[in-house]
Formats: sequence, C-alpha cells, structure tokens
Amino acid sequence: MGKGPNIPADMIFLDLEDACAPSEKEAARGKIVAAIRDHDWGDRVLCVRVNDWSTKWTAFDIIEVVGKAGERLDEIMLPKVETAAQVVATDLLLRQVEIAAGLPVGHIGIEAQIETARGLINVEEICAASPRLETIIFGPADFAASMEMPVLTGGVQIADYPGDHFHYVFSKILMAGRANGLQVIDGPYLYIRDPDGFRDYCRRTRTLGYDGKWALHPDQVTILNEVFSPTQEQFDKAHQILDAYEQATEGEGKGAVMFGEEMIDEASRKMALKFISRGERAGLERSTG
Repeated sequence: MGKGPNIPADMIFLDLEDACAPSEKEAARGKIVAAIRDHDWGDRVLCVRVNDWSTKWTAFDIIEVVGKAGERLDEIMLPKVETAAQVVATDLLLRQVEIAAGLPVGHIGIEAQIETARGLINVEEICAASPRLETIIFGPADFAASMEMPVLTGGVQIADYPGDHFHYVFSKILMAGRANGLQVIDGPYLYIRDPDGFRDYCRRTRTLGYDGKWALHPDQVTILNEVFSPTQEQFDKAHQILDAYEQATEGEGKGAVMFGEEMIDEASRKMALKFISRGERAGLERSTG
C-alpha cells in the first residue's frame, strides 16, 4: 500500500479478497482505511476489492471502508459476480452507506469481476444491472478453475490448445461491456518475471478492444502503459483524420472523403477520438510541423 501512490498506473485497487488470509480480512479493513486517508493518491482512480457475496464479509467490508474513507474512494470492486442481483445488492448497500456517511448518492462506482461459468452466462444482465457499474473485468485464474481447465496457472497460454482458449470469453465480456458503455479490463498475468509473455497477452486483448489489463508488479505497469497507449504516430494521424473529416463535413458538406489512400467517414471520426483520448491520458501532445 505504501508503494501504490508512486506507481504510474491509471487505477489502483487495495485488496480485501484473495490477497488477504481469512484470519486477516477484518483487520485489513482498518489498514486499508488508513492507507486511503493518509496517502496522496493523486488523480488515480482508487478502488477497494471487497469479498464476494458468498462470504460473511462483503457487507461489512463495504460499510467500514466506504463509511470511513468513502470521500476519497472512487469504486468498490466486486469479485466473482454471478448474477445481476449481486450488483443490485451492492448498489443498494452503497446507497445506504453513502447517506449515512454524508456522501453524495452515487459517489462510489462498482467494478464487477467475471470469474465463473455462471458469471459468463449472465454477463449481459450483470453489465446492465446498475448505473453505478463502471467496469467489467475478466478473472482468468478463477475462471479456469470454474471451467475445470487442466491448468495450474491462470491467465497464460495453454500450449496444447490450437488457438487462444480464452478468445470466446474475452469477446463475450467485451461485447456485454461495450453494449452498456462500460470499461472492459483483462485480469492478471501471473508470471511476473516474464515481460515478453506479459506483453503478448496485453496485445491480445488490446487488439480486441480492451481498455487495459491488471498489473501484479510495478514492472508490468510500464509494459501496460506502452501497449495500451497509442504511439505518437497514431496520435498525430488521429488528429489529422479529425481535421480532414471536419473540413469535409463542415467546409464541403460531404459525409465521406478520401484521406490519403483510405476513405474516412463518421466511423473514422469515432475511432480517431478514442486514440486521442487515450493519448491525452498518456500525456501525448500533437506534433507540430
């Protein structure tokens, strides 16, 4: 928790779930509250992962953490989500805690993890369950266990499978998230000292359209920021596309125009805006000249 404020990540979550031994979960709440209140987290999105609704801790995690440190907290992450009702229950509890703590209703967002077969089957309903929902996340290790895959490490390639064994899962979660205006995030890559493998997995989900991926170590953050941010060339081209499209639509009254060797239209504008927003977040500025 002490390292978190200095890591160049867009979002950081403090964990009450799998990173805590069962005997330490209740004591960890107070440590997390202190870390939220005592450290300067800058403009990062700050989140706490609570325990899932099948345990005895979930409601009390939310009550203590949001009730005592909710002013700086941005989101609650809900693991092992299997039904829309679990998201609704979290929403209702957050509303009560916000009112009791004097926070604006709706202040705390929700991130939901899809980590089981049942969660994947219900992912469309889950993604539409609450206006608080901001992000949907794939949890590869628990999902592999839920599916009884013959692996002992989740989130890595299975050499015996002729393709990407998670491709359907990635796509289904992505479509459900995008249909409901959510961020879509891939989960962890467990081989911390395998930067090439990590970069490869980042590229797989980035190519599909994912917004990001988890990091388990500060070294992985550098790779994430590289893969999920546009290059300077892409950033500049996106601006050029916007300029050309604006000239075509507003100056010439055309809905489509040639940009070099390609046709651009409204869809091109939407794609360009995505690159620009990502680039600005990464600190890029348009090249001059």
